[in-house]
Parts: sequence; C-alpha cells; structure tokens
Amino acid sequence: MINVIVDAFGGDNSPDAVIEGSVMAVSELSVKVTLVGDEKLIRSAAEKKGLSLSGIDIIHSDSVIDIHEEPTAVIKSKKNCSMAVGLSALHEGKGDAFVSAGSTGALVVGATFIAKRLKGIKRVALAPLLPAQDGYIMLLDAGANTDCRPEMLEQFAVMGSAYMEKVMGIKNPRVGLLNIGEEDTKGRDIEVESYKLLSASKINFTGNIEARDLPFSKCDVVVADGYTGNIALKLYEGMGLFFAKTLKGMLTKNLKSKIAAAFLMDEVKNFKKKIDYTEVGGAVLLGISKPVIKAHGSSDAKAFFNAIRQAKNCVDGGVIGQISGYLDSGKGGE
Repeated sequence: MINVIVDAFGGDNSPDAVIEGSVMAVSELSVKVTLVGDEKLIRSAAEKKGLSLSGIDIIHSDSVIDIHEEPTAVIKSKKNCSMAVGLSALHEGKGDAFVSAGSTGALVVGATFIAKRLKGIKRVALAPLLPAQDGYIMLLDAGANTDCRPEMLEQFAVMGSAYMEKVMGIKNPRVGLLNIGEEDTKGRDIEVESYKLLSASKINFTGNIEARDLPFSKCDVVVADGYTGNIALKLYEGMGLFFAKTLKGMLTKNLKSKIAAAFLMDEVKNFKKKIDYTEVGGAVLLGISKPVIKAHGSSDAKAFFNAIRQAKNCVDGGVIGQISGYLDSGKGGE
C-alpha cells in the first residue's frame, strides 16, 4: 500500500484541515498516511474533531518552519521542523511521496538537499496544473528558480511531459515555450536559445506560446523560467478569482438574475469546480527522487485530500521512472 507522508503543520489551517483530509484519504483512496508534527497536538486535534487516526502513523516533530523564515533554515536551524523531518523520512524510504502546504521556498530547498534531486536533473521545478478549455495545462517553472539556463527549460519540458503522460493520460503531450510572440526570434536570449534546444529535442515541441493563449489548451505543457512563470501563475490565479467574484455578483444582483441563475446552476457549479484549486490538490515539485506535492497555503481538508490523491497518482503512474527514462534515452539531455 502506498504511504504518503504529510506535513501536519504546514499551511494556514493546520493541523485540523490536514488531519481531516488525511482521514478522508485513508478511507477513500486505499492509502496509508504518515503525519509529521507534534504528536500530542495531532492526537488532541483529532479527538476534538471526533476523528479516528486508524491507518495513520505519526512521526513526532516539535518544531515548525514559518513562511517568514529564510528557506535555508529547513536544512540549518530548523532541521527538526515537521517539513524537514518528513522529507528525511521520505529520503530514508519510510514513505512513497510527501505533501506539505508550508513555505514554498523551504520546500524547494528541503526537497533538493534532503530528499535529493534525480540524477541528471539540474534544477527542480514547481509545476502547477492550470484549468484550461480542454482540461488542464501544466506550467513549469512557476517560481522555484528565478534565474534559469536554456538547458534547464529543456529539462522542465521533459518533466512536464512525463507527468502529463503518466498522470493525466495525455499521449505525446504538446510543449510550448512561454514568450512574447510566436516567432522563433522573439524574446530574450534564454527564450531564443531554449527554442533551439526544444526544437532539436525528442519531445513534442509546438513552438512559442503567448500568455493570452494559455487558457485555450493550445499546448499541454508550458515551460518558462521561474520568474516569468510565477508572474503568469499569479495573474492566472487572480483572473480566476476575478471571474468567479464577478459571476457571483451578476447572478445574485437582483430577483431577475437570481431566477436566471437557477436555470444555470449546474453550469455555474461545473465552472466553479473547474477553477477551484482545491480540486487539483497542489503543484508538483518535479525533479526530486520521489513525488513531492506543494499544497496551497490556505488548503482546506478537501485540498489536502486531493493533494494526497495527486501524490498517489504520481506513484501509481511511475512519473519519476518516466522522467529518468526520458533522460537516459536522450529525450531531455543533461
């Protein structure tokens, strides 16, 4: 049975939401969960909620890394924090995947230096799934590396392709390079050189893609340096919230709009579900030797449940092995 290690004290709603999501996962996903954090507080929180911890193990840790602390603290002054202890357990083979809603920077540092990168991978990449016209697209890097080299973007493309193929079931995923125009001469040196590398690689590279085309499923994997990718991600998230808020205002403005909303409710619910980040779970940190999922900081129980589901799907799909296979076959280069 797959064992997912979960940071019980990462995120705004910990440990309650983490425990609730974990209990749901054990019940519905046929997985084992190992919570990492202050055991006394975990058991007390579960008791107050009336939740059974059957099927859940606990690894004690009496410290938590705050989002305002330096990311490197996870491997220095906060080696005993729940995130670091959980990543160490992952590295030691005590689990198959790791989930945390804690500091993104600390998770990148911790996963890189504690859980370790895959052989041949130059940099790990934060890879969220974004809602699009025909399903989801994967954007990477979304903020783990502000400065990148072209060969890193090539590896991002390889890792994203492996995930979309093995977890999302997309055969021969299309890869686009986020840029300011479709021409191969557009962009800075990094985009121009990355275009050349991607064109010569064995992945299904379809060329440059502009930000305005992201929601229309013109590709399955979008690669960018972490600075550009993070800006695109935050704008995407902001527009999603804007549309949701505007739509709600339109449908509840007056009696007439409320009557109209009643006829549209099924479609409204489907739209809301599609843009709801809790439905996905989190962003995958690709390039680590085992699956690591970064859940949103404000994740509720449903989001943690889906993050654990996402971790399970990564293990079941053999994403790590696929990435290694791509590298060994020369599909992504080193």
